Amino acid sequence: MATIKDVAKLAGVALSTASYALNGDSKVSAKTRTKVLEAASQLNYRKNGFAMDLKRSRTKTIALILTDLSGPYYSELIQSIQDVALARGYDLIACSSMGGRDSTAVKFLRENRADGAIVLAHNISNDTLKECASERFPIVIMDREISSDYLINVLVDSELGGYTATRYLIEKGHKTIAYISGPANSYDNQRRYEGYLRALQEAGLEEKTKWRLSGNFVREGGYRATKMMIMQGELPSAIFYGNDEMAIGGLKAFEESSVSVPDDISIIGYDDIQLAEYVSPALTTIRQPKREAGSLAGHLLFQMMDGDEVNPAYKLGIELMERKSVIAAKN
Repeated sequence: MATIKDVAKLAGVALSTASYALNGDSKVSAKTRTKVLEAASQLNYRKNGFAMDLKRSRTKTIALILTDLSGPYYSELIQSIQDVALARGYDLIACSSMGGRDSTAVKFLRENRADGAIVLAHNISNDTLKECASERFPIVIMDREISSDYLINVLVDSELGGYTATRYLIEKGHKTIAYISGPANSYDNQRRYEGYLRALQEAGLEEKTKWRLSGNFVREGGYRATKMMIMQGELPSAIFYGNDEMAIGGLKAFEESSVSVPDDISIIGYDDIQLAEYVSPALTTIRQPKREAGSLAGHLLFQMMDGDEVNPAYKLGIELMERKSVIAAKN
């Protein structure tokens, strides 16, 4: 494993200069800092926030890196992982990945400030995760498929979920079906969209470009996307929202415009958050096993930390939750 001395030697600078550069100190010029960072990257050097050698003791903490810490989906996930951590006598540190490669979360990963990490953050790159994962710092990824040492995947079958949601609407007689999407760079969103397209294609139906709108997986985004759809003057027979938060935002937009759900339009969500069955009408949705996935990720992380062998990938199923927001299409 490369040390800071190796970095300083390759960059042709003093050890203190390398240290200043790696810590972003203004004492070092931009040119020198770039030279040091390039040397660190070439040597695959990573700072350790607690010690510079391999003999340090465990921190008795695990990290949970999420795109966002707010919202009911994340709160259920955090609770399930925290339960596993506490049962093992560990603390859980949860932090947001907002800011991408310059975020505190990425710094946390690079410096191995915990004994392992669980990551559900589409804005942290595959390369960063591969670089950070090691025998002393295993990582469980919950939002994409990556193959690398000391890094495993725990996924929900989002493509099947998207297909099941859309197929359900088709079987109810709906022929014009929109999809309100999440972030374009989200693995889960892409897979749900692929499932949606597969169901349409099998039924000989087409997606209309004017109904290709994004709500960014947040309630306000679903509200705005639905408002935009209403303003265009023609509504589809049904809408598949990429998550329940956006669907709930859509319900508010329809209510404000005196569009009745499900009499005028049917909607289906994804996640089955706790609020889904309490809105009016109760939301038909695709249930993904949030707590089960979080608990599994936690257990697998501890197994890797203990040196046990685990499979490289795990995929969990989905379940259709029929409620009141979808009815048969009116011919």
